[in-house]
Amino acid sequence: MTDSPQASGRDAVEDTFPKLLRLHAQARGDRPAFRHKDRGIWKTWNWREVYAQVRALAHGLKTLGVGEGDKVAIVGANRPMLYWTLTATQMLRAVPVPVYADAVADEMAFVIENADVKIAVAQDQEQVDKLLSIADRLKFLSHILYDEERGLRDYAETNLVALSDLAAAGRAALGAEASLERALDVVIDSGRADDASIMLYTSGTTGRSKGVVLSAGRSTQAARDTVAFDHLTDRDEQLGYLPLAWVGDHYMNYAQAFVAGSCIACPENADTVSQDLREIGPTFYFAPPRVFEAQLTRIMIRMEDAGALKRKMFDHFIAVARKWGERILNRQRVPLPARLHYMLGEMLVYGPLKNALGFSRIRVAYTAGEAIGGELFSFYRSIGLNLKQLYGQTEAFLYVTAHPDGAIRADTVGAPAPHVEIRIADDGEVQFKSPGQFVCYYKDPEKTAEALTPDGFVKTGDAGFFDDDGQLRILDRAKDVGKLVDGTIFAPKYIENKLKFFSNIKEAVAFGDRRDFVTVMINIDLTAVGNWAERNGISYASYQEIAGNPRVYDLIAGHVEEVNRSLAAEPRMAGAQIRRFLILPKELDADDGELTRTQKVRRGFIAERYAPLVKGLYDGSEIADISTEVTFEDGRKGVISGRVKIVDIGQSPALRAGSRAA
Repeated sequence: MTDSPQASGRDAVEDTFPKLLRLHAQARGDRPAFRHKDRGIWKTWNWREVYAQVRALAHGLKTLGVGEGDKVAIVGANRPMLYWTLTATQMLRAVPVPVYADAVADEMAFVIENADVKIAVAQDQEQVDKLLSIADRLKFLSHILYDEERGLRDYAETNLVALSDLAAAGRAALGAEASLERALDVVIDSGRADDASIMLYTSGTTGRSKGVVLSAGRSTQAARDTVAFDHLTDRDEQLGYLPLAWVGDHYMNYAQAFVAGSCIACPENADTVSQDLREIGPTFYFAPPRVFEAQLTRIMIRMEDAGALKRKMFDHFIAVARKWGERILNRQRVPLPARLHYMLGEMLVYGPLKNALGFSRIRVAYTAGEAIGGELFSFYRSIGLNLKQLYGQTEAFLYVTAHPDGAIRADTVGAPAPHVEIRIADDGEVQFKSPGQFVCYYKDPEKTAEALTPDGFVKTGDAGFFDDDGQLRILDRAKDVGKLVDGTIFAPKYIENKLKFFSNIKEAVAFGDRRDFVTVMINIDLTAVGNWAERNGISYASYQEIAGNPRVYDLIAGHVEEVNRSLAAEPRMAGAQIRRFLILPKELDADDGELTRTQKVRRGFIAERYAPLVKGLYDGSEIADISTEVTFEDGRKGVISGRVKIVDIGQSPALRAGSRAA
């Protein structure tokens, strides 16, 4: 196995990503660096080829006036050409600004205008059209570059340039004049650790997004620490399918690959990710909880459709896995009969299941972005997936904590990551210093000052505490953790994650702070519930219709009751059982402002938008009327109106005992 760069000591001065790229081109030029599936065929580029492509793009950007400190927006899905343009921007000591591909025009305009973007790079016609529709608001924007040419040949705008043409011109110029090659080498060498490496905008859970400025030296050092922590090398491979604008993709895929020399595989499109995952068989994998939830939903649906014998075998060996799987994965002592029983399960159930999911070769998998339910986390670990949690923020350049191998627990997010310092403030807030710590919020010194303590720790806004073994537990956003009237702790995300373990529940929003009891609004998972409805002879024409079906309410009520039993068994949470619930008549949507672009619930916004439903949950109503705006896929607005049923849920007897004990 080839040694990873950090092991050799050769990267001591490689404090920018372009320098790391050059190192790999020289040290492991023939190793695969990028793959992309196009029209069903995988194409691979090695590090030497990628370095040449990036240099050509960098020269092309330079001819368009891009220089040190300029901002280049990148809008689109995971494509090699977009990743390379990002690196080319860094090569010129300019600053890439990724933008969420699913952002509506107004959201895109805010980011590009706020960042003073000079060049915008778009994946395709859809993104170009959005950029053109807001061009009059973007006073600094001079050119729009695009990757996929389909549909754009007849556009008359003179500032539209194909990336392929720009790269071809750059290759020709560099090949013709050695002085241009030398000049580009000088620019790469002049890159400094304190250069702004990238600007990533926060998800905007509590308001407008902020541009988080990350430096080159801090970013590369943070990635070195975690590459060493998880023993990543140039033989590893990961699937780059998460939004380019999210810190998770930029760190887990881009930064770690550029340090370790590993390979980034880009899927054909969003709809083929599951299939592409199986074909690539990555060794390192990262997904937010929502992805793992969706995968488990598909598993459970398939098992419901399986024959009786297969279902019985599945249930039997999953029970075996729940009992022994995590202990075996953690290399704890397990009786030989149990170990043999588990090995049989690996042959018959766990191995085929991991193969179907594309997990067969994974050595290390992570989840982050929001808290994951303990039951969901334990399920994957029990079948042999080395799934770990990390806790992080854009302002940390991701890692604040991480699970070390052999010390992984579902109820924590791990110990402090390498070289990260964490403390718990008097009010319970988690605060940290980290190697990748952000420089500032762009053009917002007041918010920057608010985010930092006088001695330089970053305020996370999350409430948590350390267990006796030094692992961190995150309860919820500090501002969201409250108390019921009787003093019981109310941690909404903790309750919501328990509900979301059930494949029929896609999203949940809990209420209870300063109220007499807990209530929840629920989004059903249309795929899972639709499959259940088909098996049970229930017809429906829309999400709204099936969400209001009495038998669906009975189905969800069973899940809520099970969550209550789970809460009743926990002394600190026994008094926070769910008393009433309803099923929303529409799915929560980022386009409607109810979720962030990273799919986090905007709790305050939802409470305001659905105020009549919140009122009904607490005034004893059995029915509540709601009328709310929705955004269709083509951008048109509409209104959904209806009557929503509200259901009372019985409390577990343990509630009273738990309350007295508390």
